Amino acid sequence: MKLQISFDVADLNKAIEIAGSVVDQCDIFEINSILLYKYGIEAVSRFRTAFPDKTLVVDTKLVDTSKSAIPMMAQAGANWITVLAGSTQEAIYSLCKEASRYNLKVLLDLVDSSYKGQSAMEAKNLGADALLFYQPYSAATSLTFIDTWEMVKGNASLPIFISADINRENVNRIMLLKPDTLIVGKSIVQMADPAKEAQFYYDLIGKD
Repeated sequence: MKLQISFDVADLNKAIEIAGSVVDQCDIFEINSILLYKYGIEAVSRFRTAFPDKTLVVDTKLVDTSKSAIPMMAQAGANWITVLAGSTQEAIYSLCKEASRYNLKVLLDLVDSSYKGQSAMEAKNLGADALLFYQPYSAATSLTFIDTWEMVKGNASLPIFISADINRENVNRIMLLKPDTLIVGKSIVQMADPAKEAQFYYDLIGKD
């Protein structure tokens, strides 16, 4: 299992500063859509310059005719981009094919899919490299959450990244689902001591 930190902050300088403090306590940095909307391609290039060896996921949420963004992301230093599963099969296939041309991996985001199990089943044939499962988890929603997770997991032939508003209270229950990558955002980057919080999750998933 890997740990991915999502930078759920709106200040790029602050995000870079936090990233520097947690660089050894995670496997992947995610440039959240907030940073991308505010700073554009600069957010990607700044992270790549600051952390040349770190895997970067950029939450691009690409749809339909957004192929032109792919070479820009590759040139700026992204390793992964996200594509929305609610797009047509033709759009997803086209985006994945274009990403492959630039050695970018595609994380298919199931957030907008009306048929998540079907999307999970089709993802590999459409060219995706992994699935992104996002659904807030709480005690009140746990049954629905697990039902949806099992539907996706049962139909998936690709690794699954999970984002569920993860915190210290629910992380152990989320880990029981055995995702390939655990995504933690504000529970690290918005805390008083991000490095301490990152170490907690990194140790929890068995990293040295």
